Amino acid sequence: MISKKTKYAINALVYLAKQDERQPTRISDVSKAQNIPQKFLEAILLDLKKSGILASKKGKGGGYYLLQSPEEVNLADVMRLFDGPIAFLPCVTYKYYERCEECKDEETCGIRDVFLQVRNKTVELLKDANLAEIMHRESRLKKIL
Repeated sequence: MISKKTKYAINALVYLAKQDERQPTRISDVSKAQNIPQKFLEAILLDLKKSGILASKKGKGGGYYLLQSPEEVNLADVMRLFDGPIAFLPCVTYKYYERCEECKDEETCGIRDVFLQVRNKTVELLKDANLAEIMHRESRLKKIL
């Protein structure tokens, strides 16, 4: 399961993606609209800013806004930022590779091969799930109901 921090980050990003482009949105507005504790949200938004996904404006009319387009912000990047590797085994991670200590031969390890396929499909799906796609799905689901 993803962490609460990652879930809150995704909710906040989708909310910000729905706002007027490059118009700062106050933390308190995001907090209320998404039911995220404000202090927790402040830390999350700061991490997203440091990663280059968000930018902020100080002072009157200030707040946070997307620095990247909704098509550029995908769930794989957000999950890695807050939860680390997207893999069940350390030997199949992309950015956090570690050899399994009990492994005799990675090249012929059937377990590794299965989990590498799981990781690759998962990452593919998460990269395709960008903010624009999430908003599109949300809109489509609302029409169905």
